[in-house]
Amino acid sequence: MNTLARRVVGAAIVALGTGILGSAATPALADTPKDTLVMAWQFDDIVTLDPGEIFELSGAEYGAQVYDRLIRFDVKDVSKIDGQVAESWTVSDDGKTFTFKIRDGIKFHSGNPLTAEDVAYSFQRAVKMNKGPAFILTQFGLTPENVDQKVRATDPRTLVFETDKAYAPTFVLYCMTADVTGVVDSKLVKSKEVNGDFGNAFLKTNSAGSGPFVLKQWKASELLSLEANANYWGGAPKVKRVLIRQIAEPATQRLLLEKGDVDVARNLKPEQFEPLRGNDKIRIVQAPKGTLFYFGLNQKNEILAKPEVRKAMKYLVDYDGMAKTIMNGLGTVHQAFLPKGFLGALEENPYKYDPAKAKELLKAAGYPDGFTITMDVRNTSPSMDMAQAIQGSAAAAGVKINLLPADGKQVVTKYRARNHDMLLYQWGADYQDPHTNADTFAANPDNRDDAKAKPLTWRNAWDIPELTKKTEAAVQERDAAKRAAMYQELQREVLDTSPFVIMFQQTEVIAERTNVEGLVWGPSFDSNYYWKVSKK
Repeated sequence: MNTLARRVVGAAIVALGTGILGSAATPALADTPKDTLVMAWQFDDIVTLDPGEIFELSGAEYGAQVYDRLIRFDVKDVSKIDGQVAESWTVSDDGKTFTFKIRDGIKFHSGNPLTAEDVAYSFQRAVKMNKGPAFILTQFGLTPENVDQKVRATDPRTLVFETDKAYAPTFVLYCMTADVTGVVDSKLVKSKEVNGDFGNAFLKTNSAGSGPFVLKQWKASELLSLEANANYWGGAPKVKRVLIRQIAEPATQRLLLEKGDVDVARNLKPEQFEPLRGNDKIRIVQAPKGTLFYFGLNQKNEILAKPEVRKAMKYLVDYDGMAKTIMNGLGTVHQAFLPKGFLGALEENPYKYDPAKAKELLKAAGYPDGFTITMDVRNTSPSMDMAQAIQGSAAAAGVKINLLPADGKQVVTKYRARNHDMLLYQWGADYQDPHTNADTFAANPDNRDDAKAKPLTWRNAWDIPELTKKTEAAVQERDAAKRAAMYQELQREVLDTSPFVIMFQQTEVIAERTNVEGLVWGPSFDSNYYWKVSKK
C-alpha cells in the first residue's frame, strides 16, 4: 500500500472508531482506498459473534463472511442447493440418515485443516450449548446426550447425520444452510474452553472460521473490521479489508456516501432514494428479503391476552398509509407468517386500518375507552418510524402506546426474557423452508418460563398445543402439494387468532458507490456476501 493509501485508511479507521463520522460537520476525506470496503450500517443488534449462538440479522450477516457452512443455496434461485464444506451427500432409503462427503483442501484461518471431525464438533457444541439457534438442530431429535452418536465423523472426509424420523429431505438440507452450521476450528476452540463453555466466551468476540474473511475487531454498536483470508479455498477476496461503522442517522449515511467517505450505505429512508438516483456516482440496489416486520403482544399481559384485543390491534395499523410513506420501496404489505417465495406462502392481507371496528372489539373485551400500554422498539429506521405511526393510528381507538426505544441488543435481550408488553421487531428466516417460520409463529411445545425451545410464540407466551401438533405434522409431510396446503391452513389460523401483528415483507435497499462491484445481496441477511467485492 502506498503512503497516501495508508494515510487514508488510517484516517478512516480513526474516524470510524471515534465516531467523528457521526457528525454533520465531518471534514471530507479522500475516496476510500481501492483495497478497502467501507460500509455505513446500523448493526447494534449484534449480541455475539459465536456461530453457535448468533440469532440476530446483523450477526448472521457477519457469520456468512467468516464461517463456511455445510451446504448453501443459490441466492438467485433458492430451490438450488449445492455444497460449501460438503461437496456431495446421499440420503438413506428410510430418509433418516444423511451422509456428507467433506471437501478436501479447506483450511481454517489458523492454518489447521478442516475435517469431518470439525463439522461434527461444530454441530455437537451447538446442541450442547443450547443457545438460541440450537433448535434448528435439536428439532431432528438431537440432544446433548445423543448428539455425539447421531452426528459423527466416520473418517476425515465423511460426516453422518441421523434424524429421529423421516422428514422432507429438502427441509433437512435447508437447515444445513443455517448460521448454526458454521464450521468452527475445533482444535482452536477447544484450546480456548473455560469451565466447560465450549469456547463460547472466546467466540463471542473472536473468530475461528475458514471463510473468506477473518475478524479483526468488533466494538459493539461502533465498529466491525474484517480482513481478507488470502488463503481462502474458494479464492482470496479482492479487497484486503472491510470496515463497517455503526452510523445511526440515515441523513449522515447519505452525506458520507455522497462525499465518498463510505462506499455503501445501508439504512437510508425512502425520501433519500430519488435524489441519489440522479447521482452518477451512486447506484441504488433493491434486494427482496424473506424478512418480516411485525409486533408481538405478550400474553402475560392480561389486557393483551384477550382475543378481542389481539384482533383489535390488527385493525389499528395503517398498513397502506405506511406502505406509501415509511415503507415506500423498503417493503410491501404482507400479513401472513410465510414470506412470498416460500412453499405455501399465503398472499392474503385481511386486515385494513379500521378504528371503528377496533373500538367494537375493545368494547367487547371490556375496554370501551381503550387502555395504555408500552411498546419496545429498536431505535433505528424504519422501525422507529413505524412505531410512531402505530402509536398515532392506535390512538384513534383510545389505545395509548408509550414507546420504549433502545438499541437492538437491549431490545432483543428484553424480548428473550418475556419482559415486554408489545415489541416491534424483524424476523428473518433461518433457512429457506417453510418450517423455519411455522416453527416460530405457529408452534410452542413448552410455554413454561424455563422451556428449552423459545420461539416467538414462547417469547409472547402464546400457549397453542393443538397448533403445535399441526405444525409438526406439516414438517413430516413429504408430498409438496399437501404440505403447501397445510401451511396455508396454519397461516390463516395464525392470522385470525395470534398475538402477532405482521405488517410488511422487507425489501433491503442499499446505496453503493458505482466503483463498487461484486457485492451479493441475497434473500436473507446471511446470504449477503462480501467475498467477491472489488473496487475500480
